[in-house]
Amino acid sequence: MAINRRKPAVARMWRGRTTQSLADEYAACLWEHGVKKLRSTPGNLGVQVFRRAHDGIVEFTTISCWESREAIRAYAGTDIARTHHLPRDAEYLLELPPTVTHFDVLVDERGPA
Repeated sequence: MAINRRKPAVARMWRGRTTQSLADEYAACLWEHGVKKLRSTPGNLGVQVFRRAHDGIVEFTTISCWESREAIRAYAGTDIARTHHLPRDAEYLLELPPTVTHFDVLVDERGPA
């Protein structure tokens, strides 16, 4: 297995669920108030958003990559495990997840081989 050949990074993973009827509207909100803000934050290396529909529920998973936990702390505050909710999350989400999960990036092989 190839170990990360890029700079060391930390991935921050958040998950949220909404109804099928609100999913497209929430995706637009997530882009406008989440992804754009993350991308303009110092220390952010990129963002991916995944969407999965199942039985009328749509789950969004956002993975943002950061230069360090210190960079995440500058964005999220001292408790980096606490979810940094978007202003309208309560309107869209079925529940407000209290925490996010962090991972050290071991392999990052996106892009052409």
